[in-house]
Amino acid sequence: MKLEKILICFLVTSSLLSQEQRTIEILQAGKSIRNSVEYPDANILQKENDLRVILFHDGAKIESDISYYYFNENSFKANGKVIFYQGDSLKLSSDYLEYDGKTKKATAYGNVILVRPDMKLETDTLYLDRPKNIAFYNSKGKIVDNDNILESNSGTYFMGPKKYIFRSNVKIDNPEYKIDSEELEYFTEKNIAFFNDETLITGIDYNIFCMNGFYDTNLQKGYFKKNAIINYDGKIINGDSIFFENERSYASATYNIKINDTINNSIITGHYGEIFRDKDSAIITKNALAVNIIKSDSLYIHSDTITITGADEKKILKGYYDVRILKSDVRGLSDSIHFNQETGLIKLLKRPKSIREIRRLSDEERNKINPIIWFGENQITGDKIFLKSNLNTEELDSLIIRGNVFMSQKDSLFEERYNQIKGEKLDGFFTDGKLDNVYVEKNSTLLYYMYSDDSELIGLNKTLASSIFIKFLDNEISEVSFYKTPDGNVLAESKILTNEMKLPGFIWREEEKPNKITDLFSESDKKLNIVKID
Repeated sequence: MKLEKILICFLVTSSLLSQEQRTIEILQAGKSIRNSVEYPDANILQKENDLRVILFHDGAKIESDISYYYFNENSFKANGKVIFYQGDSLKLSSDYLEYDGKTKKATAYGNVILVRPDMKLETDTLYLDRPKNIAFYNSKGKIVDNDNILESNSGTYFMGPKKYIFRSNVKIDNPEYKIDSEELEYFTEKNIAFFNDETLITGIDYNIFCMNGFYDTNLQKGYFKKNAIINYDGKIINGDSIFFENERSYASATYNIKINDTINNSIITGHYGEIFRDKDSAIITKNALAVNIIKSDSLYIHSDTITITGADEKKILKGYYDVRILKSDVRGLSDSIHFNQETGLIKLLKRPKSIREIRRLSDEERNKINPIIWFGENQITGDKIFLKSNLNTEELDSLIIRGNVFMSQKDSLFEERYNQIKGEKLDGFFTDGKLDNVYVEKNSTLLYYMYSDDSELIGLNKTLASSIFIKFLDNEISEVSFYKTPDGNVLAESKILTNEMKLPGFIWREEEKPNKITDLFSESDKKLNIVKID
């Protein structure tokens, strides 16, 4: 048994060695000559008439006009319309070819064309490694693959998995898109490209830049990371990772995203966003912040979720939950916001509540949950707040509040004194972006500290009227007018009781007022745990 095993091993080993060292065969030649001076040890095989030189080695057939065959080295050099066939799967043509039968490696020079059923490669110099089933080039090459034309300064073709690795000045040209990259892997059967360096994809109406990712060239969809940017029909989208699908006109971005709308002059940031181009819509969540650039000023809007809908210059922005706004001349908080760019109207709204829920609330609790805005030192709350901008000047034009209007202003001389106005309806107007006057009506009440010209307190004016008109100067009350039989009096300082210094429902919310961008984010916002995608 031992002898049989040894004999079998010997025969298998000998068989493998003989396969590895197969001799190049001469199948055909017009004539054969020798030139011991210029080509020692070479058998020079030449074409004669239509009879070309044909050599064969381990499944490969090589045709040429002339071949210099070195029997002892088991190699040859061929030139003159050289064609290298490897079964039915590969055809390599060139002006010149060198082949080593020991290593089964070939080098083709001049007008090199490699053809396989699914592709054609053109270059100046190509190296073919048969055992590894690899072809590679370091001079400029071009590959035609279905509808794609691929070019690069260096490339490696893995024939088994039908994969390319391209490096340096890589270009893919397709009727519907172009790709420029410094390094990518391309799978010919699935038509998928993987990027490992700076890459730019240019479609009919989109541009994509990234340092890492993949792209399905058939479906025009992909996933991009590391400095990923999409210019999507005038919307520039940045994110640590971006998914894009052209057929659905869809893109999504994750972590540190920014959507720059160059047409509408706005920017939205957050940590997750989706864009639906054909529907002219986008949704951004996780620390969402919208910035609308208005001349030399900016309107900042933060909420848990922000949506944008509508065609260019007719956009509607909606924000939901914990809305906070910041502008040089106004601050605000609400549960939701509706901003119509075409009309310049901003609506600040609270969450709907049932009549039963509202009845259970005290006046202070109602005002606490109502939308609130600040103009300078003026604090105003109400069930619904509407801000209207002038479309020409882009400055605030008017203010409308409906339901539970409560306007407060800290007294300029005493810290614990507040001027207060209550009513059911408020209409206000702005001049040069500053609150100029307001008109409060329906069950209106005014609580106002009056002073002499030398700043001596005259008394506390408490008046009820069907409507009240207030004029402002530098955001402070300068003039008050009452309409339709007002009922009130002025209390001297000695007769002012503590419980008379506040109207029912008064609550001072200055600590909630956002004065800088970081104030727009709550403590829970700042603690939001976002998983970074590497």
